[in-house]
Amino acid sequence: MKKPLFVFSLILLLGGFSAYLSYQTQAGRAEAASSPGERVYLENCAACHGEKGDGKGPESDRLKIKPRDFTGGVYKFRSTPSGSLPLDDDIFRTVSRGVRTTSMLAQLHLSEAERWAVTEYLKTFSPRFKSEKTPEPVSISTPPQSDAELVALGKRMYAEAGCNQCHGSEGRGDGTSAKELKDDWGDPIAPTDLTLRPFRSGPRPEDLYRTINTGLNGTPMPSYADVLSDRERWALVYYILDIAKRERPRGMMGLVGEEVQGMRIDMRAAMAGMMRGRGGMMGGKGGMMDRNMRDMMKDMMRR
Repeated sequence: MKKPLFVFSLILLLGGFSAYLSYQTQAGRAEAASSPGERVYLENCAACHGEKGDGKGPESDRLKIKPRDFTGGVYKFRSTPSGSLPLDDDIFRTVSRGVRTTSMLAQLHLSEAERWAVTEYLKTFSPRFKSEKTPEPVSISTPPQSDAELVALGKRMYAEAGCNQCHGSEGRGDGTSAKELKDDWGDPIAPTDLTLRPFRSGPRPEDLYRTINTGLNGTPMPSYADVLSDRERWALVYYILDIAKRERPRGMMGLVGEEVQGMRIDMRAAMAGMMRGRGGMMGGKGGMMDRNMRDMMKDMMRR
């Protein structure tokens, strides 16, 4: 089978004719993009986040965890105080590392220059980046040595700070308020099951500490920077790490949750690009299919 017909058949198998048409349209617009960042966005991001950055791409209805709406300048994963804009480094980190358990995969098939270009382009969707100044990042202190006393303090802080109301008494995401929670866009949002790894914010204790400090904009998760002392926040981190004893079920290629759906979406977008002669994720120099599978999986899991 000739390559174009083979790719066309795979697109139909993965998503149907309507998906093929929408991806072909986006690939065509990417060719006419006015900047490298716009091209990268249209080829790799618009399928979920939409061409207008409003989170309403053609794949968004398939996803339980909704794609980010960039138009409000609201970003969950930041190193800046609650309610503020993210640093460029924060956006770049999320693009590079992805968000575990969601359809947002690590975009390491893109070069560093392409990831910085799309980072800059994402900011054009919200006027906040022109009207507001991004504050200094919240400092992350040196982690103390974990011990039984610190974990016990964290368990007490977990209850006293009200974490159990959403995440549940044992951290399983089944607190008394869990079923009522919605994000800022009115969509239902489930509290994280803290007993399961990997965490969305990242694999390191510092990633959890950062989230406890900054909160998650757009969600009911507040900042505890002014509520708990530095030692109490680290104690909470180590308590969460102590109860996170289970691994999330893994599917295709070791992916978890909606990462499987994200891989299929990325494949459909990349195939559409191949139909128009672009390499992208699946082919061409540096494309995903050019790479050793073991190396590719190491990149995907290094988040």
